[in-house]
Amino acid sequence: MRVGVLGGGQLARMLALAGHPLGLSLVVVDPSPEACAAPVSDHLCAGYDDVDALARLAVEAEVVTFEFENVALSTLEGLSARVPVRPAPIALVTARDRVVEKEMFAKLGIPAAPFAPVANTADLARAIEKCGVPAILKTRTEGYDGKGQVVIRDAALAESAWHALGRRPAIVEQMIPFAREVSVIAVRGLRGEIRFYPLVENTHRDGILRLSVCRTDDAMTQQAQSFAERLMVELGYVGVLALELFEVDGTLLANEFAPRVHNSGHWTIEGAATSQFENHLRAVAGLPLGATHAIAESAMVNLVGAIPRAEDVLAHDDCHLHLYGKSAREGRKLGHITVRAQNAAELRVKIDALRELPGASREI
Repeated sequence: MRVGVLGGGQLARMLALAGHPLGLSLVVVDPSPEACAAPVSDHLCAGYDDVDALARLAVEAEVVTFEFENVALSTLEGLSARVPVRPAPIALVTARDRVVEKEMFAKLGIPAAPFAPVANTADLARAIEKCGVPAILKTRTEGYDGKGQVVIRDAALAESAWHALGRRPAIVEQMIPFAREVSVIAVRGLRGEIRFYPLVENTHRDGILRLSVCRTDDAMTQQAQSFAERLMVELGYVGVLALELFEVDGTLLANEFAPRVHNSGHWTIEGAATSQFENHLRAVAGLPLGATHAIAESAMVNLVGAIPRAEDVLAHDDCHLHLYGKSAREGRKLGHITVRAQNAAELRVKIDALRELPGASREI
């Protein structure tokens, strides 16, 4: 079976690697001749609005999915008329616009921080009055890894902050003092079956995820899973979905969701019975879902801006190196390390041993 993927980055690369043992091959559309997925899949080097490339994709693939949110709705709708697209375009439409996303959370009874949309200076003033300061001003679309957002600590500086974002349609969110950041990865099959991976605790720096630690017996698990299930059922979702949340005073507030495989789920490659990548392919291809339990205490260390020597990583037992084939650049995700251990204390020792490696963050 051939699976089409819009986007040829590291997520598509790992999807392709997960698909080969199942007899699933990938064909990816990506405008970069150096797309990460190109060495392990068929690569249509073209823009996401290239009519000829999309027509070829619809012929070659039996189902199409996507690995990032910045794909035009017209592209997905055009493909949907010729080949199944999973998850359905409504999931991307909801996730890519932060206002629409927050309205969806409110509709489903999923708590989130107070927010207000911004289209003009009057909106901005009302939003700051509603949310107070400090607050975070974000573009409604296209922001990721800390891009497209500014912290406002003084109401008088709100307009200059919006100007710095190009006065684009935006959202103001109240800045919540949270205890920790967590995420839940879930997968829903073609016939509605839902499975959840254990809750993950995340550490970010400069808006980029640095460390994800699987928490197999977390008190917040049931609440997080309930929220993710509501989203998936409402959207008629098929595939893997990640919901990012803040823990505040013993409860969870939704931050955002990603309608795709997710950075905080990379630990599942070696740490779970079935990886998020394999389960996403199983779901979109209409295959039975795989088990999602953790097989050990596990974590993922992101490699950002630099790559360590392979021998320095592999010298540690139960540490697995994944490189994406990218050239080094400051702030760029170049790979990750998955770590396994027999218990939480041993896992912490192993993470601490990795923190001095190039690309890893000392703050983890």
